[in-house]
Amino acid sequence: MITVYHNPRCSKSREGLALVQNSGKDFYVREYLKTPLSEEELEKLIKKLGMSPKDLVRANEEIWKKEFKHKELSSEDIMSALIKYPKLIERPIVEDEETAVVGRPSSKINDLLS
Repeated sequence: MITVYHNPRCSKSREGLALVQNSGKDFYVREYLKTPLSEEELEKLIKKLGMSPKDLVRANEEIWKKEFKHKELSSEDIMSALIKYPKLIERPIVEDEETAVVGRPSSKINDLLS
């Protein structure tokens, strides 16, 4: 089963969701702003992505600029910020049983689907 971590207000997220919808594969949409990820879920997802927590941050979000940008933060600090402020999580993320990708560019989603 494919999971799409989706924010419907984001055009890139809508574009990524459309790619998954058009693939004909079974999928589940998780609007992670409405149903935030637990710390354990986020840790597993980051591991699947092969990224560090810092790599998953949307650094242009206002909350990041105001609260975190100029601070020395550990990976644990960043994880806490992502849990507290899920809007900071890069999107869209598409995950299957074995791997996950951030759909920027959207061709990464096509690679996962093929």
